[in-house]
Amino acid sequence: MVTVTARATRTIRVMIVDDHELVRSAVRQALTAPDVEVVAEAATAEEALTLAPNVRPDVLLLDIDLPGRDGVSVVRELAPRLPETRIVMLTVSKADHHILDAIRYGASGYLTKELSPNALLCAVRSAADGELAMPRRMAARLIHRLVETSRGPETTADPALASLSDRELEVLRLLADGHTDREMAEALMISPRTVESHVSSILHKLEARNRAEVARRYCEHV
Repeated sequence: MVTVTARATRTIRVMIVDDHELVRSAVRQALTAPDVEVVAEAATAEEALTLAPNVRPDVLLLDIDLPGRDGVSVVRELAPRLPETRIVMLTVSKADHHILDAIRYGASGYLTKELSPNALLCAVRSAADGELAMPRRMAARLIHRLVETSRGPETTADPALASLSDRELEVLRLLADGHTDREMAEALMISPRTVESHVSSILHKLEARNRAEVARRYCEHV
């Protein structure tokens, strides 16, 4: 473990993105340490997308459930723009698809809000050092899902899902999370009309009657 003394010449600059002020306050308190400084906070995805490129923190702690756009879409947009920033999800969700998507799009870790203040501080230090900030059990699940995914579409429990394009799968993931067409359009940077077209194609390919049915099938098999 790297000690605070070893970090005496370096301060880890942290940005917190969460729409609950009480959560941000608790995180700030947990990160009270000589080698860590909270340099910025944001309550929405749009605030994060505007502020983060200007602040360029070493570590960005990001919730998934944000007003307007989800945190995974924020990762997708910010990770290429801020290659030196370690983006770590800090959320209540333990859903495999959230973990998988966040890491795929460039997150450097995934933590749940049930962890202790000391564990959060250690995770921030680990992320700043380039390590994967994630509990071992969750990391094992992630590796398992990545291996399953790499085997190809022929192994999926629902063969019809293999017929979907990459973009259609992205739309289906967001649909399954309960997003509206407008929110999906913003997250994927496409028009609402294009989202509607993708949803129509998904319904046709899966021979489903409505959106609720395809969302349920996705959650059951992916």
